[in-house]
Parts: sequence; structure tokens; C-alpha cells
Amino acid sequence: MEDWAEIRRLHRSDGMAIKAIARRLGIGRNTVRRALASAGPPRYERPVRPSIVDSVELQVRVLLADCPSMPATVIAERIGWTRSLTVLRARVRELRPFYEPPDPSQRTDYLPGELAQCDLWFPPVDVPLGFGQVGRPPVLVMVSGYSRVMAAVMIPSRQGPDLLAGHWELLSRLGAAPHKLVWDNESAVGRWRGGRPELTEAMNAFRGTLGIQVVLCRPADPEAKGLVERANGYLETSFLPGRRFVSPGDFNTQLGDWLARANARHHRRLGARPMDRWEADRAGMVALPPIAPATGWRLTTRLPRDHYVRLDANDYSAHPSVVGRRVDIAMDLDRVTVACDGRLVGTHDRCWAAHQTITDPDHRQAAAALRAARNLPTPRPALDEVQHRALADYDRAFGLDEQVA
Repeated sequence: MEDWAEIRRLHRSDGMAIKAIARRLGIGRNTVRRALASAGPPRYERPVRPSIVDSVELQVRVLLADCPSMPATVIAERIGWTRSLTVLRARVRELRPFYEPPDPSQRTDYLPGELAQCDLWFPPVDVPLGFGQVGRPPVLVMVSGYSRVMAAVMIPSRQGPDLLAGHWELLSRLGAAPHKLVWDNESAVGRWRGGRPELTEAMNAFRGTLGIQVVLCRPADPEAKGLVERANGYLETSFLPGRRFVSPGDFNTQLGDWLARANARHHRRLGARPMDRWEADRAGMVALPPIAPATGWRLTTRLPRDHYVRLDANDYSAHPSVVGRRVDIAMDLDRVTVACDGRLVGTHDRCWAAHQTITDPDHRQAAAALRAARNLPTPRPALDEVQHRALADYDRAFGLDEQVA
């Protein structure tokens, strides 16, 4: 290669004759002539050697023309092949495309704001929930198709109220909603029934308020939401290793910090950072409605005498002054509120543990004051506070002491 380049330089740049070049480089004049006549640099080409498969290639072509998908092992049996199966497989692999119809795959591209894929990721790590309990709550993951921006939040459960509250939390962070949300057959979202998708009533109300579409993937079609499936794997291999969590709130705090860095990393498929494409993506999305959709837990009931309401396996206290009246209960991912006639009569941090009783000290004191005002009997004293009567008093009451005397 170096001699070829030098020959052409001496002849084209310095104008040296063929004889002079051959004398200077110590090579033959015919070598100089071949170098000057070639259109490109010299390449080493190994001479083609005959193969043992050449003698049966015609038979192989006949079989492939009749059945393009015939396996190489069957072809070997049909033609009576007794030599190496490896070389026969290689020749069949070369010939098969000439007889099979082309089957190219399609690269999926998304328009700005077109859709986001959603899924639940269950991190394989125990998270303390309080009151000595640990659990593995689900993480709602959302990936935008155009920018590949990831958003995620841990939610208390996969039940419909919590799932919709998680949707609204993520969309509020993004500041807009994609035209489509893509889901698989999550029971809180919808199911395929009778060959067509059916969304739950709560999901229809949610998407109707936002003015978007929810697409349910067909069963057994994981490729339909490959973006979010890969994001789940990325979370498990990049975010989770080596981390410890003290509460669900701590999990979400660490997750939020990691997502900010992940969305600023170079994306190999895009050739850019997701954040570099985010502004165009958000500009193509649907603006959020001025009034938030109804999400989370909603319940209207009459407050019982013990002034506690039950939500998701936990009891929360309300002010006893509204016992017997109807109260409106709301619970999102973080807070529980109880209202009566528009007046707040109870507010608590949501408890992620199960089977707990959450009491506001002010509610306990108010209940004690109301009982005292109604002259209700006080609770029975402990056993060590009960007065013990002498046995002689019972003898005198029944006249037994006189009989003894």
C-alpha cells in the first residue's frame, strides 16, 4: 500500500518517469505501470477454492424453491448428505434469501407529543412502610415516545384510585399530557373482552377530563410497549443496585434525583439527550385542564360514634363534633382529608402500612370533653383501683354474725 501511494505521488506530483520511479524505489517497471493504471489501492484477495457443497447446490436450490423454510437438517436428509453439516448450513443460509419473500422490520418513530408508554415496575427490594412493616409497593413508570424522557413514582398499591393518582402526579410534573397513553392489560386500566378493549369507568372519566386516548395493547404483545419495558430493566440495573431506603418518600426522593441525571444522559438510539428533545415533545402535547381530574380515593359516609373512617385497611380519626353527619373523605398518595359541609374536620399523612389506627390527639381530647359534657359514664377503673370490702360486712348484712354468737 505504501509503495502504491508513493509511486502515484512521484508520477502525478513530481512528474517522474516510470523508469526513474522504478530505479528510485528498486521495483520493476511493470509494477509501476500496474500501480499507475489501477483505479484504487491494492487489495489482497484470496483465490476462491471449490467447496464440497458445489456438487449438491442444484439439489438444494430445487428443495428451497419448493419449500423456502425447509431446515438445513431436512435438506441434508433429502439429498443424502453425509459430510459436514456446518458447510451445508452455510450454503443453505446463503441461498435461502433468494427463495424466501423479504421480511424487513419497521423502525417505529413517534411524533412530538404523540404518546407515552406506561407500566408498573415492582422493584425487588424491601421498603420500610412504618409500624415495623416492610413491603414492595409498585412504581408507575411512564416513557415519552418522542423524547424518551422517563418519569416514575412509587405508589401505595396497584388499585385504581392509587394508579390514577400516580398518573396525575407524573403528568403534573411533566406539565402536559401526551395524546395517547399506552397500557397493557392492567386490571385497574382495562381489559380485552370479546375481541375489543374495554377501559374501566374510572379510567374513562380520567382520560375524558384530560381529553386524551388510552390504548390497550393486545394480550401477549410485549413489543407494543418496548420503550417502557426497557426502562424498567434500566431502573433495575442502574438505579436500584447498592441503594437503601428508609421509607417510600425516601425512595421517591432518590428516584427523582436519579431520573434527572438519566434524562440528561446521551441516548444511543436518539443520538441526543432526552432533555434536548423535551421542549419539542411537550409543545406537541395536550395542555392540562384547569380543574384536576378526580383521582385517588373518594368516599362519602356517615361518621360513626367512634369518629373513625376506614380507607385501604387503615382507620383515620375525624373530629367527633360531626358524629352522625355525612362526611366527604379523600385520600391521595400523601394525604387523607375528611370534610363536613365543606369544612375540614380531619387531615392525616397517609399510612402505607396496613391495619393501623391513626389518631389526631386533638380529636381524642375533643371526644373526651364531649363525653364529659354529656355526663356520660367514665370508663371502668383498673382492677387495682377497685375498693375491696371486708368479708365481715357481708356477715352483718345477712345476719350471720348473730347466729354465730
